[in-house]
Amino acid sequence: MTSAPNPNSFDAMTTARQLAAQFAETARERDVAGGTPKAERDALRQSGLLALSIPRELGGHGATWSETLDVVRQLAMVDSSVAHVLGFHHLMLATVRLFAQPAQWQPWLAQTAAQHLFWGNALNPLDQRTVVEVIDGVRTFNGQKSFCSGASDSQMLIASAIDRAAGGRLLIAAIPTSRTGITLHDDWDNIGQRQTDSGSASFDAVRVEDHELLLDPGPLSTPFACLRPLIAQLHFTHLFLGIAEGALAEARQYTLQQSRPWLRAKVEQASDDPYVLRHYGEFWVALEGVRLLVQRAAQQLDQAWAEGEALGAEQRGQLAVSIATAKVAASRSGLDICNRLFEVTGARATQAALRLDRYWRNLRVQTLHDPLDYKLHELGEWALKRVLPTPSFYS
Repeated sequence: MTSAPNPNSFDAMTTARQLAAQFAETARERDVAGGTPKAERDALRQSGLLALSIPRELGGHGATWSETLDVVRQLAMVDSSVAHVLGFHHLMLATVRLFAQPAQWQPWLAQTAAQHLFWGNALNPLDQRTVVEVIDGVRTFNGQKSFCSGASDSQMLIASAIDRAAGGRLLIAAIPTSRTGITLHDDWDNIGQRQTDSGSASFDAVRVEDHELLLDPGPLSTPFACLRPLIAQLHFTHLFLGIAEGALAEARQYTLQQSRPWLRAKVEQASDDPYVLRHYGEFWVALEGVRLLVQRAAQQLDQAWAEGEALGAEQRGQLAVSIATAKVAASRSGLDICNRLFEVTGARATQAALRLDRYWRNLRVQTLHDPLDYKLHELGEWALKRVLPTPSFYS
């Protein structure tokens, strides 16, 4: 395997742009095929981007969250499935950093950087079908888990199970994907995000060692540990913005090069149609607003992350408001643009070979991750009553 670039000379955004150009060549065909984007995941391994958020002293590139999520956004413009699993990889690394002690997370992150390990997700606390069983002193995870994004072709998993003997406590662990008893099912076949491998997993007497449990400080224990769901939310927001930007870029090229003007427009080029120009003006204003909201939220996350365990509940709550605001704006604007792009490209742009509908399908699937109504409820409580969002696994 090709070694990662020298951390001292690594240009993450240049690398992301190069990969985006490569992934764009096959994005339409892979949208049809679905399944695991093995070649693209291997390209990420070789690129050095898996070590992007890992501290330099542990062999990584020491990127901020702003830098890391900008890479996700860049890739999402052409391939939101691959962008999704890369973002989730860094979310899993943040999970062990936030929930575990340095003696646990530092070796995991160093190993990830040195061996180009890909991390996948089997956490999903809403799915409580996986339970803890202890037999003859051996702790095991048993059951099923859904929405396991990026688990296929990973080397490490963040998994969770319900410990009924401890009153229904949620146990979270970092375990090798290859461990005996783990079966990853190829059963993800949704209308969008078709290569995120967000299908199901089965756990059959999967042994979990004490040192693999993320207990100290664990989830929702401190304001700093409560950053985990906010990182997930901001990852999705960058994904949404990238999809909308990619949709607009492809629609623009089509309008300029192939669209025909409507006969009543009395212009020679579709790009001179006053109604087409109006749509593009509205698209621009919407995306510029989202970009500023996303940038502000990412900068606030960088500041909160730098605080570490000194982070206070008030600062964490203000960050939650900023991220929720950006996410609502990105969701609404993105869905509108991905739908209306056909109004500026025309009937011929609906041919299946172009698959321009993939932008809307990808965004529609991912924006259903959690209902906007509940985000707006939180924002309403802040706007009206100045009540900050209560930390949970989801916000």
